[in-house]
Amino acid sequence: MERVTATYLIETHLPVAKAAATLAGEQSSGTFVAVPGETAELRQRFAARVESITELESVAVCSLPTGRAPASLYRRAEVVVSWSIENFGTNLAALVSTLQGNLYELAQFSGLKLVDFDVPMSFAGAFRGPAFGIDGCRHLTGVMDRPLIGTIIKPSIGLTPEQTALMVKELVEAGIDFLKDDELMADPPHSPFAARVDAVMRVINDHAQRTGKKAMYAFNISDEHDAMQRHYDKVVSAGGTCVMLSLNSVGLVGSKRICDRGQLPIHGHRNGWGMLNRHPLLGIEFTAYQKFWRLAGVDQLHVNGIANKFWEPDDSVVRSIAACLATEPLGKPLIPVVSSGQWGGQAPETWRRTRTKDLLYMAGGGIQAHPDGPTAGVRSLRLWWQAAVEGLSFADAVAKYPELAKSAAKFGQGTS
Repeated sequence: MERVTATYLIETHLPVAKAAATLAGEQSSGTFVAVPGETAELRQRFAARVESITELESVAVCSLPTGRAPASLYRRAEVVVSWSIENFGTNLAALVSTLQGNLYELAQFSGLKLVDFDVPMSFAGAFRGPAFGIDGCRHLTGVMDRPLIGTIIKPSIGLTPEQTALMVKELVEAGIDFLKDDELMADPPHSPFAARVDAVMRVINDHAQRTGKKAMYAFNISDEHDAMQRHYDKVVSAGGTCVMLSLNSVGLVGSKRICDRGQLPIHGHRNGWGMLNRHPLLGIEFTAYQKFWRLAGVDQLHVNGIANKFWEPDDSVVRSIAACLATEPLGKPLIPVVSSGQWGGQAPETWRRTRTKDLLYMAGGGIQAHPDGPTAGVRSLRLWWQAAVEGLSFADAVAKYPELAKSAAKFGQGTS
């Protein structure tokens, strides 16, 4: 029988092998002792197996509270566990419960993080995955040979539909490829969803008719299930080409229901990510996180950016970009959405570290607060990326393209 495998980083006061056996037992038989009806044949067929243990360093102080008396030593290890796919069929919610579930609450662990997992094709093949992905979004935006350049409508709250449309008009006329609602903008009284869609798409459609270039706008449809379906229908009827979901708010099953419709690319915003990942010994690594959303059908997924405004180190961002661009599962990469405090000057280092143009490169203030206005902001980002792909450093880019000096002066404090 084919198996799902998962890799965990653990910290425990127990011998590592005993802790690993506890993990496997909790997430299959559901108990740490034999119970009536639990036969050897049943265990052989359905029990989780500890496949490997790699012991790491030990520490004197636990990373997380355990509700138990302090121990003298806490051992860390990488543990690989597997389950027969018979345990959960092709049920994505059951997969999450199996790989995470009650593990984080076990007193035997003072640290536990899901690092990665792999599913056999017999499981992955039950899911369509991204309906558009990189190639589909490039086709819809007409951008083939560079990153998609995008922005977020700011201020994130307070603008009426008409005010939003005026900002969109300036940006699409500047040649922007992608725009989106902020995650805080959904269906508020000051900007009802349907009215915002009508106002924005009137601008985008008019521009597309005149020029042949249709910007992609990700409308935030995050809401209760029936409302999300109505919002999705509204975007389709208005000629829109994208919707956005706040994934951690809507949940895996709710998001998959929207993804399954398959008429529009899904822009996945991961707001709330920090509570899942920020502690080094708690939660989930992005490598595993993106696989859940890829199976659900998300096309675009946030990864932060180089020198971002949040806590995440550049090395972590680079790993996240690589995870989105990996082909498996399903042979369908995601578009990494590079965002959070980005402007053009981070492009050279982003290119140096990733060597990919398959990005949606998002800048809010980095475009709209450009000293010469949003039009210059869009042009500046494109030129920074041109310089980056040419292999120019930050300083060399400014030297070769003097117009970049204004954005460097505005946003580039500490950049070299």
